[in-house]
Amino acid sequence: MRHKISFFSLLLCLLWVSPSFAALPNVTAEGKAFPSLSPMIKRVHPAVVNISTYSTKAARQNPLLNDPFFRHFFNVPEQQQQPQQPQKRQQSAGSGVIVDADEGVVMTNYHVIKGADEVQVSLADGRSFKAEVLGSDPELDIAILSIPAEDLVEVKIADSGQLEVGDFVVAIGNPFGLGQTVTTGVVSALGRTGLGIEGYENYIQTDASINPGNSGGALVNLAGELVGINTAIIAPSGGNVGIGFAIPSNMAKVSMQQIIKHGEVKRGQIGVGIQDITADLRQAFELENGMGGVLVTNVLDDSPADDAGLKAGDIIISVDGQSTKSTGQLRSQISVKAIGESIDLTVIRDGKQRDFEVKVGEPSGVSQVDSNIHQLLEGVQLQNDEQAEGVRVTQLAPNSAAAYSGLRSNDLIVAVNKRRVKNLDDMQQALQLSDSAVLLQVQRRGGSLFIVIR
Repeated sequence: MRHKISFFSLLLCLLWVSPSFAALPNVTAEGKAFPSLSPMIKRVHPAVVNISTYSTKAARQNPLLNDPFFRHFFNVPEQQQQPQQPQKRQQSAGSGVIVDADEGVVMTNYHVIKGADEVQVSLADGRSFKAEVLGSDPELDIAILSIPAEDLVEVKIADSGQLEVGDFVVAIGNPFGLGQTVTTGVVSALGRTGLGIEGYENYIQTDASINPGNSGGALVNLAGELVGINTAIIAPSGGNVGIGFAIPSNMAKVSMQQIIKHGEVKRGQIGVGIQDITADLRQAFELENGMGGVLVTNVLDDSPADDAGLKAGDIIISVDGQSTKSTGQLRSQISVKAIGESIDLTVIRDGKQRDFEVKVGEPSGVSQVDSNIHQLLEGVQLQNDEQAEGVRVTQLAPNSAAAYSGLRSNDLIVAVNKRRVKNLDDMQQALQLSDSAVLLQVQRRGGSLFIVIR
């Protein structure tokens, strides 16, 4: 008994001195104080909404009944021709977060409202409003809505850059009109990329359950501040296994600000081709074991990177003092910077560390290739390369069909399905020639090879 008392006494002491838990006291029926999330949840709850989307689609008709030969052969009278079927309304549900109570601004996932003709936002107090879609950012999976409502409660947006692995977080959603759902957990990892979920990936990984219908909901810290937008889970067995992903609030906030100001998102670039560092490359460049970074494979002429003095072979290890470990993370770090803003890059060149100030420039034809263009190129990111007259592979998910087939980052695609392609428009047209397989001719390190993706 003495050991049990000591253990629980120590546990209570640790919880009592924890700054996060100390701000959330509660009292039991016996009058004993213990930490609780209830006060924070009560504050945040009204700001998490349910989102219903509606789309109209005409029901398919039997084409035979509209064929004159068929009607004549089977003696189908004109008046018995199949009439136009009424349109059906399809409904789906997700969650959202009120981030500006005065303007009625709601943040959610793009995939929650994708393809919707009408979006309905339902509040925790029972009110419901037709929402206006102010804009969306499919590459980040963010959509911004506006509702004409008063007396709203908002969630303060926190600096997700302050998160650390092990921090406690709470996932809050409002799925399927059932009301609030709350799950707790910790930050399992930061900067998760290469998942092939969206174009810009720098996810917060958490074991707080993100259940169906919670997409677009809030991931908050113990102070009730928004640190992420719940987006996806890994569910190999069809259920939640404790691996969920949220878009960092810093990235979502920048996207929202551009949508509200310009109606769209324009991400700047610095004009470099980049590649993840493999074990062989680490050895070739004589890097220390465990050192992260991104290899610069080429620098576009007259680009911001060229003006700043970057060269092919440089290894970028940090952006504005924050470490960079993958191409996806570097792209995400640059994506939150405004065009014209200067960033500080730390690179390794010839074994020595050097610093460069680079101004973020205008975008130059970057496009995400997904299943809407061709399902076999899902997870591949491409960019026009005007100088080389082809399409450059800037990044691809390691678990994608293209990666398994041998396509590599920085490959230059010059032909698709035996048709010469000079840009993304040419490539999109050539991809329509085949559904079951894609034949690519690529140039790599001065040589040329063919790759078949099935």
